[in-house]
Amino acid sequence: MKRYRPRPEERQRQRLRSTPAGEHRGVLMDAVLRVLDPKPGMTVVDCTVGWAGHSAELLARVGPTGCLVGFDMDADNIPKARERLTAVGHPFYLHHGNFAGVQQALAEHGIESVDALIADLGMSSMQVDNPQRGFSYSRDGTLDMRMDRTRGRTAAQLLAMISAKELAEQLSTLADEPNADVIARSIVQAREQNPITTTSELAKIIQAATNQRDWHLHPTPGKWILHPAARTFQALRILVNRELANLEHLLRVLPAVLKPGGRAAIISFHSGEDRLVKSAFRTGRETGIYGELSDDPVRAQFREQASNPRSRSAKLRWATRASEFK
Repeated sequence: MKRYRPRPEERQRQRLRSTPAGEHRGVLMDAVLRVLDPKPGMTVVDCTVGWAGHSAELLARVGPTGCLVGFDMDADNIPKARERLTAVGHPFYLHHGNFAGVQQALAEHGIESVDALIADLGMSSMQVDNPQRGFSYSRDGTLDMRMDRTRGRTAAQLLAMISAKELAEQLSTLADEPNADVIARSIVQAREQNPITTTSELAKIIQAATNQRDWHLHPTPGKWILHPAARTFQALRILVNRELANLEHLLRVLPAVLKPGGRAAIISFHSGEDRLVKSAFRTGRETGIYGELSDDPVRAQFREQASNPRSRSAKLRWATRASEFK
């Protein structure tokens, strides 16, 4: 892939059209910058570019002598990310694909290892806001949930064939769903009557199964209740996109991707992801792969949680590759 270096006149045009300050700001941005400490000349990787919320800030700090390599499974995100990164004006590469292929992509550019890596796991607010992507239980749309719509099974196709036993196990394991058994049975019974093809159909089945047809986010002032379908939608999204398998692969290759002293920051949004990251980092410290690491996750402050609801469940864990590890 050819290295992208915008011309000066193009940089100026893009700056004039660039996203207003603060829009699509990366979750836990201040913590990410503090942990990764990007400096001029560094090479950094953003495993989940999205609309370049983290990437734009990182690229601005590594400067014209540095480089950013970004990945995103969602092809719809690439044009917007390219626009924002072009406005920064420093060298970058963008890849439409899974971050599990980070080693191969770096090798294509002659990069052996990097100074910093960020992975903001899960889905983006842009994906949730588009009903046709099928990620939202509160917006009616096609039950798709694929981050890469060019390949793989949709959530509707998955639900059409999975057994009630397996579905219940996945709901429990991937989303800590307390009503996993009854939800799984209700879904299988419903699909025997008609295929489940939309998000609203699935949400209604789950609400009926859990006796929460009259669910309200704020039943009383100051009280907040999770939507009854939230955990099921989360588990299905993880299954459709093989998210845990991809994360496990990234954690395996991460020590080889980082330079000695290089830092990684991984932001997770549910307990399954966080457990994998926590275990990999702690095992790495015990075996001498990592030096410093976060014993406790970094959480969003109240102000960020109020302005960005997605940050409420975000947990950032970081690790530094040991200088003497080989």
